[in-house]
Amino acid sequence: MKKREYLNREYLNIGLNNRFVIIIIALTLQLLAFIGVILRFYKYFAFFYAGSIIVSLLAVLFILNNRSNPVYKIAWIIPILIFPIFGGLFYIFFGVNRLSKRKKHSMRFISEKTQDTIHPRPEIVAEIESLNNNAGNQSRYIQNYSYYPPYRNTYCEYLPSGEQTFAKLKEELQKARHYIFLEYFIIEEGIMWNSILEILIAKVKEGVEVRVIYDDLGCLVKLPYNYSHKLEELGIKCAVFNPVIPVLSPHHNNRDHRKIAIIDGQTAFTGGVNLADEYINAKEKYGHWKDSAIMLKGEAAWSLTVMFLTMWGYLKGIDEDYKQFKIPPGQFKEKEKDVLKGGDSKLGFVQPFADSPLDNEPVGETIYFNLINKAQKYVYITTPYLIINNEIITALTTAAKSGVDVRIITPYIPDKWYVHAVTRSYYKILLEEGIRIYEYTPGFIHSKTFVADHEYGVVGTINMDYRSLFLHFECGVWLYGCGVIKDMYNDFINTLEKCQEITLQDLQRIHWYKKLLGFILRIFAPLM
Repeated sequence: MKKREYLNREYLNIGLNNRFVIIIIALTLQLLAFIGVILRFYKYFAFFYAGSIIVSLLAVLFILNNRSNPVYKIAWIIPILIFPIFGGLFYIFFGVNRLSKRKKHSMRFISEKTQDTIHPRPEIVAEIESLNNNAGNQSRYIQNYSYYPPYRNTYCEYLPSGEQTFAKLKEELQKARHYIFLEYFIIEEGIMWNSILEILIAKVKEGVEVRVIYDDLGCLVKLPYNYSHKLEELGIKCAVFNPVIPVLSPHHNNRDHRKIAIIDGQTAFTGGVNLADEYINAKEKYGHWKDSAIMLKGEAAWSLTVMFLTMWGYLKGIDEDYKQFKIPPGQFKEKEKDVLKGGDSKLGFVQPFADSPLDNEPVGETIYFNLINKAQKYVYITTPYLIINNEIITALTTAAKSGVDVRIITPYIPDKWYVHAVTRSYYKILLEEGIRIYEYTPGFIHSKTFVADHEYGVVGTINMDYRSLFLHFECGVWLYGCGVIKDMYNDFINTLEKCQEITLQDLQRIHWYKKLLGFILRIFAPLM
């Protein structure tokens, strides 16, 4: 009886602290108030209607002449034309990435501080170019537009599951002597986060500086209200990205979707794995959860450290001297030296990169595009969402028609049914051009990886959808000539054994109304 009362009390506390419920109530009240104003001034409706039409027409003109992706433009123009009264106003609230002067200055801080701290390495780009001109061009692009250079002296370890990532992350966190930085889209109380939190608390007591950034929307229904205060009380410094407020605002479009862990500026993790129990299959949500990450040890970890510090400075409004965090690189452990001596586990070129939605440079999309476009033998992709624009479709189909073996793994059990319906709506055009598509039958695949020609690889946080490519802060690691690329290839091949290959015959068996729903949703895919 006591246990039941305790559980009921816990559920009540969660309900009372659930910001999602509070925000929904607030937004509903705003909507009712807006309707009330319209009814109160009904006799002026003709003027309101005329004004709305003008706003909608101006919105369409603005959309047609801005630098947005054409697919995004269509996704907004259609609802505006169908609902001219509210369409233009809705676009103003949710579609415009307007930045105040203060925010523009703050965002400039990130790029300026990055360029002041991280310096180009033209000699390494030239070395890559001497081996492969295409690889040199890709590396130069990342250095010039994401501001992060390639590195030579970095040990990489590919982690093909959330469970392995969790184990390795805990192991490395225990070694921290100076600082730990964590930046995650989702943190949720449970086995995974509570285990990590125990380590963080112990490290704080040892004098290690611990900082945590989490995205407020990503954690909206995951963490209690004002969870950052709890962390601060434990001695853990905390910053919350873009706090959700119950007011209609376009700023909620931009989220911090990164997953970064830094230990002493020498060890870094990134990839698809958030800090919640489904990522390690301690809790089943959508069948078996397949994910991946990469661990870096050495010079390249510094780039991810600077990514964290610039975001921290932006959120906190402070300008630190980052040199204080740059600890002289230590020596590899003997075990790691032995691995590096192996022929297939050679050190290659490692280049972390960041992608911002506010600089008008689609770094993630361009890197993906270049990998597809330059592949000569194969390009293998894992992605939870396949919501792609015409440029990526053209690159994929052109590669396949040119004889490149193009394969894509997507989930069988979706986390969002409507997004999965849109993903499947792209299958037909891709299959008809020779691209092979597989669905991960045990459940949900959240891994975001590219591997091509046994030469190139990308592991990161960037989904193949509009939000990741254009609206979120993201990051990843571009790899060339690294032995870890073979591990990524082997993981892809092993995962195929747990997948069902989709054929055109399979698509013919889908009910017509499901196909129609997918096509309709696809129009609005960039808004999802």
